[in-house]
Amino acid sequence: MSSPFAHLRRWIFLLCLLTLPAWSGWDFDKLVKLAQQRYGATAAKLVADTQQVLSASKTLAEAEKLKRVNEFFNRRLQFQDDSTIWQQTDYWATPLETLGKGAGDCEDFAIVKYFALKELGVSAEKLRMSYVKAKIGGSNSTVTQAHMVLTYYPSPDAEPLVLDNLITEIRPASRRPDLTPVFSFNSEGIFTGSGVQPSGSIDRLSRWKDVLLRMQSDGIAF
Repeated sequence: MSSPFAHLRRWIFLLCLLTLPAWSGWDFDKLVKLAQQRYGATAAKLVADTQQVLSASKTLAEAEKLKRVNEFFNRRLQFQDDSTIWQQTDYWATPLETLGKGAGDCEDFAIVKYFALKELGVSAEKLRMSYVKAKIGGSNSTVTQAHMVLTYYPSPDAEPLVLDNLITEIRPASRRPDLTPVFSFNSEGIFTGSGVQPSGSIDRLSRWKDVLLRMQSDGIAF
């Protein structure tokens, strides 16, 4: 005869199954179908090519994953302003939207790379989307503009590597004197300075929260 504890364990197990998400990561079957419906055959092929690249990169060393993802999106996506793509002054696109248009601005490049690397098993703790002031025309220029890059921290207190849509070579931050950090964030929170722990909640970033919600309906969840 089974004990009351056995019944309790079964109920707990069933409850866990019901509360777990059905999947996590990129649902490529759904993404390809949505890309075809919303944007056409060219977009669907780009999503399928993304799936192929990520699938082939899963067993690579982490440094090679960074290189593969950075080069793929820098090569396959065009840089365009939000006003051209979305007829808005500042719009943060989901990865599906960016792949669908085949183009994006600096935020869109950083976002799609972030979630591609998470799909490859790179921890969110190592990845941050970093707002910077970029010197236009080189490190000695006095002209700056807002820019976003993806930064990768091999360890919490390590010098970050910079994945940029403007320069495909991945360089340590010390070799990017043209960039001045402002703040950074990921799915865990907002970071200021060189802190290893979030100093604020992502609730303060309404555009980021909106992207995360739209991504789930697209077919990407974490």
